[in-house]
Amino acid sequence: MINHSILPADFYQQPTLELAKSLLGCLIVKETADGTASGFIVETEAYIGPGDRAAHSFGNRRTKRTEVMFGNSGLIYTYVMHTHTLVNVVSGGPENPEAILIRAVEPYSGLELMQERRGIADIRKWTDGPGKLTKALGITMDDYGRPFTDPPLYLAAGKMPEHISSGPRVGIENSGAAKDYPWRFWITDNPFISRKNLINKAVPKNEP
Repeated sequence: MINHSILPADFYQQPTLELAKSLLGCLIVKETADGTASGFIVETEAYIGPGDRAAHSFGNRRTKRTEVMFGNSGLIYTYVMHTHTLVNVVSGGPENPEAILIRAVEPYSGLELMQERRGIADIRKWTDGPGKLTKALGITMDDYGRPFTDPPLYLAAGKMPEHISSGPRVGIENSGAAKDYPWRFWITDNPFISRKNLINKAVPKNEP
């Protein structure tokens, strides 16, 4: 059964690695003038602040882009990379700049709208990457700094995944030892994950 209840603010108070796993199966919903589209989060990556060379906030780097990371957990952190908007969940609490990248989702509602935005017929390719999913859902830089607890962009409880897999994060080859941290999490065997060639062993939901 799908739970469409918006997640409360205290959901985001979990430690970042736990939150990155808890987000799997949650429903991300975006309301726009063109309609509403949503999908289940199936892949995330955790970035653990000042000590993580792969994080935007490494060394407590504080810029106009990263300012929201120093705010409350549960805020929306969007940024542009190679012309694509990416969306993150702020975590770690005030002045502890951590965040979780949403890497892939499984389309759920607003399918015609998502297909129109992506311009391709194969549903498996609409949202199997962090830049693809924002385009399909209509997430933009205008969402920056808002809470995930209120429309137009919010998270609902969704459904509980049976198994979760973990492995190294993607695209951070120049981050030293951080490139090997197993801080990428995904729903095991889900066809919508972004990098199917980088799978690792599945870990039960209640394991760290």
